[in-house]
Amino acid sequence: MLDAPDKSLLDALLDSWERNNTILLNLLRTLPEGGLEARAMEGSPSVAELFMHINYVRLVFVSEDASEFARNLPEGEWRAERDRGHMAAMLNDSAEVVRDAVKGRLEAGRDMDLHYDHPILLLQHMVWHEGYHHGQIKLALKLTGRPMADDEAGPVTWKVWMNKTSK
Repeated sequence: MLDAPDKSLLDALLDSWERNNTILLNLLRTLPEGGLEARAMEGSPSVAELFMHINYVRLVFVSEDASEFARNLPEGEWRAERDRGHMAAMLNDSAEVVRDAVKGRLEAGRDMDLHYDHPILLLQHMVWHEGYHHGQIKLALKLTGRPMADDEAGPVTWKVWMNKTSK
């Protein structure tokens, strides 16, 4: 059982995870026409494939580290889904899986099964991993003539991180 300060910290960490997912979904929704097909270079994954890879990685790490929260893995890590609504639903679902696994293991006082010294490290790994691919996506868009202007990207990314929520 978590005491009040630990619960407050956990709530803040889970809020950061939800904001991370919101930013990812905002990026998906604001992609310009043809953005899903963009690649940084020949042989690189497309933007669509990067989004599906992110979804897959979330699910595979939970299946390896907290199997009681696992969901079925999608067929193919690098598939190119084209339906943005379906992609968003998949990303929301996998974000919930990660959230539940971290929260569940912390509340139960259980370590992760395979990777990570602490359940919070799974969450931090996912944030870092997704930030890395966020940059790749924006670079692919630039290199294919579809850049996102700072005044377009800022409100759906940095503003999500930095704005205080009303509590």
